[in-house]
Amino acid sequence: MSDRTASAAPFDAVLARLLALHPKRIDLSLDRMERLLAALSHPERRLPPVIHVAGTNGKGSTIAFMRAVLEAAGKSVHVYTSPNLVRINERFRIGRPDGGTLVGDAELEAALAECESRNANAPITVFEIETAAAFLLFSRNPADVLLLEVGLGGRLDATNVVEQPLASVITRLSLDHREFLGDSLVAIAAEKAGILKAQVPAVVTSQAREALAVIERQAARLRAPLSIAGEDWTATEERGRLVYQDSSGLLDLPAPRLYGRHQFENAGAAVAALRVSGLRLAAAAFEAGMTRVEWPARMQRLSHGRLADLAPSESEVWLDGGHNADGGQAVAAALADLEERVSRPLVLIVGMLSTKDNAGFLKNFAGLARRVIAVPIHQDKAVPAAALAKIASGVGIPALASDDIENAIDLAGKLDLHPAPRILITGSLYLAGEVLAANGTPPE
Repeated sequence: MSDRTASAAPFDAVLARLLALHPKRIDLSLDRMERLLAALSHPERRLPPVIHVAGTNGKGSTIAFMRAVLEAAGKSVHVYTSPNLVRINERFRIGRPDGGTLVGDAELEAALAECESRNANAPITVFEIETAAAFLLFSRNPADVLLLEVGLGGRLDATNVVEQPLASVITRLSLDHREFLGDSLVAIAAEKAGILKAQVPAVVTSQAREALAVIERQAARLRAPLSIAGEDWTATEERGRLVYQDSSGLLDLPAPRLYGRHQFENAGAAVAALRVSGLRLAAAAFEAGMTRVEWPARMQRLSHGRLADLAPSESEVWLDGGHNADGGQAVAAALADLEERVSRPLVLIVGMLSTKDNAGFLKNFAGLARRVIAVPIHQDKAVPAAALAKIASGVGIPALASDDIENAIDLAGKLDLHPAPRILITGSLYLAGEVLAANGTPPE
């Protein structure tokens, strides 16, 4: 989760005032949130049925699959996700019978202002205010389902005030945000398992054994029925299709539109969650959802736009916001699959934050990438491009630094590589947002 709030002008003044009330970017607690929601007459108690999703990697993709399936079934779906890539509005999707839309500027500004007023200058984080505003918006607009993504952790996350969701989901866990969640998978799993609720069914994707054991113990305490990948449900690729199976039967579905073998499990988690939630959906909705799903900056092919047009003729430009070691492993596997289909030299354009395991992320691409071109990110904790290039060289990938993304793409085109390269821009969702904005293709 990030509290980045690069936004349209109407929100800047409100968000700046809120930041001054509690300057810590992240401060996990439910006390401030519960106080504010009480002052707002508890909008969290007037929400549509909720599916709550936590995890380290795959949360957003799993939500995107669920949204696509539900909308294909004719359902109206609210969605709350973070971080935003280009505009803060991306975090708030208002469900409509025709597929929904990002919240408008005026409506969002009004909700934020109402939360600010009711907060009465008490300490509050920006993410807590945004989450309260989301609950206001979602409580005042009818919908069939709310897909609610945890910001960070789970147990003390601002979203964890929903008492009785339809289902809980925990996607793949890995070591990330250690300064807030702990230095071990056991500690991180305990925080994520905090979203489980008494007797509410939960879906869990593949996990390390020690992480799964923590989740299982918490579920047993709460008598929350668990549906575990590989035990209670499977989602596998067979002959280019997604074959999903659980105790309710088999679904033979098209391959997910989101690229990468890791998306088969994310799609499976979405199917499992929708099935355990008690929502009765036709097989045709699952089929349509796999082919209609959209989720920007997750192995996204940039086929047009200002930056894409700077790339060499016949090259490929891809964008992925992966930023931790496990995310890098998934992206590297997807690139290896692309290499098997159409062989091209791979060039990585990478920008990262100092709070991430830079070497652990980049190691995944050793032996796969011909060159790393490091770029700066316009964030306080960004790794300088020269330092990031040195880290890449240290894990065995020839690297150089560039001043900005435009120059990096130009440099990639001037390398003596044949055929034209496959360029992947990766390492940070902040960088992905900058790229989508500069390319002229922001999320809609």
